[in-house]
Amino acid sequence: MNWQAISFDWNQVRAFLATAEEGSLSAAARALGQTQPTLSRQVAALEEDLGVTLFERAGRAMALTEAGRDLMEHVRIMADAATKVSLVASGQSQTVEGKVVITATGAMATYYLPSIIRKIRDAAPGITLDIVTSNEVQDLTRREADISIRHARPTQPDLIAKLVGDSAAHLYASEDYIKSLGPIQTLKDVEHADFIGFDRNEEMIVELARHGLNLTPDNFTVNARSGTVMRELVVQGLGIGFLTRDVEKMEPRVKPILPDVLTLPVPVWLVTHRELHTSKRIRVVYDILSEELPKSGMV
Repeated sequence: MNWQAISFDWNQVRAFLATAEEGSLSAAARALGQTQPTLSRQVAALEEDLGVTLFERAGRAMALTEAGRDLMEHVRIMADAATKVSLVASGQSQTVEGKVVITATGAMATYYLPSIIRKIRDAAPGITLDIVTSNEVQDLTRREADISIRHARPTQPDLIAKLVGDSAAHLYASEDYIKSLGPIQTLKDVEHADFIGFDRNEEMIVELARHGLNLTPDNFTVNARSGTVMRELVVQGLGIGFLTRDVEKMEPRVKPILPDVLTLPVPVWLVTHRELHTSKRIRVVYDILSEELPKSGMV
């Protein structure tokens, strides 16, 4: 360990992280229960100690510089580790109690959450978990859920979001259904096929047209609002569906169609509200999800 290289104060690092996540010194000061001048001095001291500028000041807003963005990745790891150390030292991981509501798509809740929930239960048996499966974006600002796993970054300023995975979606169908379509060399060869609709088919038609696949509402002969139902409909040969590429590891009966031609990005965001800073039970669950989701095989 090169002890001489560790030349900064943890309080300064915490001030930097809070300012970056909250977006301003005043909001960070409220979140940490400090005064704004104190927080400002800590951030300035960290910049001086490291010899870099971490924020661009634009009025009250604080925008990360390139050096600040580079530092954020490492600081978040430090913060997660510090939280775990505090929990272990105080025994809080065993005494935290209460309910935490997690919302996720049906596929995420079915295929990836159970093993992570076991880890949460082992770490904090006093926490009760409610899993809400929905493709709708739950309103965390109204406390309809405590933590959400989404495929789109939230725009609400009062929410905390962390990108925990990047996957992709392709066209998939059963081997038998693919054979029934005949040779497939271009996207035009599947424009007469049956498709499994998921939700908001009109938006999907517009997006697919941008990628060179021209469909109409008549293509969507079966529709499902559940990702797990949609996956099974594709497996049973009822049409083509857009599925994330992890299906190839879990379901050998389906095959991708022209994956090099048509790919849609599917980010995975872990989202919560500002209570993360004050609620021990939400912090424990959020930290475990943040650590385990990237290892779950969803990407």
